Amino acid sequence: MTQMSGADALTQSLIRHGVDTIFCLPGAQLDYLFDAFHKEKDRLRIIHTRHEQGAGYMATGYAHSTGKVGVAVVVPGPGIFNVGAAICSAHGLGVPVLCLGGQILSEWMGKGTGQLHEIADQPGVLASVTKWRGSAETQGAAPGLVNEAFAQLLSGRRQPVYLEMAPDIMRDSGEVTLLDPLADYAALEAEPDEDAIEQAAALIGNAKNLAIFVGGGIFGAEAELLALAEEVQAPVFMSAQGQGAVDFRHYLAQNWTVGRDMWPEFDVIVSAGSRMLPPLAGWKLPEGAKYIRIDVDPVQSLNLATPDVHLVTTAKRALAGLAERASRHNRKRDSREDELNAAKKAKEDEYFTLEPLASYAKNLRRELDDDGIVCWGVTQMGFYAQYGFPVYGPRTSIHAGYQGTLGYGFPTALGAKVAHPDKQVVSVTGDGGFMFAANELATAVHHKINLVTVVFNDSHFGNVNRNQKLFFDGRHIADELTNPDFVKYAESFGALGLRAKSPDELGSALKQAFKADVPVVIDVPVDELPSPWKYVPVGRAMYRDDKD
Repeated sequence: MTQMSGADALTQSLIRHGVDTIFCLPGAQLDYLFDAFHKEKDRLRIIHTRHEQGAGYMATGYAHSTGKVGVAVVVPGPGIFNVGAAICSAHGLGVPVLCLGGQILSEWMGKGTGQLHEIADQPGVLASVTKWRGSAETQGAAPGLVNEAFAQLLSGRRQPVYLEMAPDIMRDSGEVTLLDPLADYAALEAEPDEDAIEQAAALIGNAKNLAIFVGGGIFGAEAELLALAEEVQAPVFMSAQGQGAVDFRHYLAQNWTVGRDMWPEFDVIVSAGSRMLPPLAGWKLPEGAKYIRIDVDPVQSLNLATPDVHLVTTAKRALAGLAERASRHNRKRDSREDELNAAKKAKEDEYFTLEPLASYAKNLRRELDDDGIVCWGVTQMGFYAQYGFPVYGPRTSIHAGYQGTLGYGFPTALGAKVAHPDKQVVSVTGDGGFMFAANELATAVHHKINLVTVVFNDSHFGNVNRNQKLFFDGRHIADELTNPDFVKYAESFGALGLRAKSPDELGSALKQAFKADVPVVIDVPVDELPSPWKYVPVGRAMYRDDKD
């Protein structure tokens, strides 16, 4: 044991777990923690934002694009509420974000005396969107709580956790024993049931028309997935979150739009790392089909349909076992390359008619490196990209997930760029979503985060405008927007502002932007765009009329 302040104990524990970047917004209850950060400024990169939501989203983008833990540090009270939307998004996406919160002085906690930033039951505020919560009530408790936080973050279903410490605990010294992190977080994962693996392998090997569906929980198992798919010549249908698990140029790589068309034909369906909401809740299992579900979360994996074979484990462990054993049951199969390429092209020809969305996507893909990263905001181009933007590698196409949080795209992309400074990283957003966190352009310039941001600007909340036009007889209300000149707005911060009035001009602007040594905002003025919703697998639960 050694005498150490709570702030130092917390900081040293983070460093021991490999944390080298912290997204944060300082404040009075965090002063001692930031002083501890200052002592380690050679080992920690501290990126302070202009709003707590920015810190949370940047931590989310950092974690989403790497698979590592992203860390956000915020003040208590309003800081907790401000970061809440980002933590909510990370929870929905299954992204490991550690949210560190300040507190009021220990002696006043729970007394309701109106201390600065005081709220009752602060961990309870985030209970519905965090996997685990802890409070370091002594200096010596910090290392163990950090270890537990990382164990929760890096095993089972990846979701955010929350840890808090009061300022007097940060300030004062106490006896502390620093702890090493776990050597192998994979050892915490459930082993797949061997009998269930064998049963699933037999179904897979004997299937006549097998399909594999994957979501965001697939990452880390890409090699095992492709090995199994090639062995049994099964198409791999990737949700928006699972895009890039198989390079889309491979004939087995397919979007869920193709999967929906082929769905009635499947006799065995495997899902891995996916909630499977559209297929199970909307398409329904084909009559007589066998369903094999791989999901590390035992609760989620039973929430829509009872699988014939239930594998509660990681995608990597299950698929490795299946790839090894399926060959024993598998018959000789001819390549389905011509058939599946034709199915892919037929669907592409269909939705590539959605202009100018298709041409904008084509030009972005052409200018972006194969390993470049795009973070899609909740906007028309973002919905189109769920099926119309080819993705070549894992964690290179980042969507907002089922929370659909407006304002997610830009700050999340900043976090991805921090994690990948040498890669091309692009934020694609609408004008409505961009203005949720446009203040973080100051953060980008200050910290030299040279993100390229493409703002599709129609001076409306586009989805709201379309819904009111289609389903409410054009009774438009609260859908029009007044925007700044985004080029001048960028320039006012010291960023580069460009304007592109066509898909070809966007391609030229991207060429220039990727060469710039400052953050770039590209304003893309557009008229009303065609609806991308027709091909989005989730469909429209709220609107029964299929006008779009």
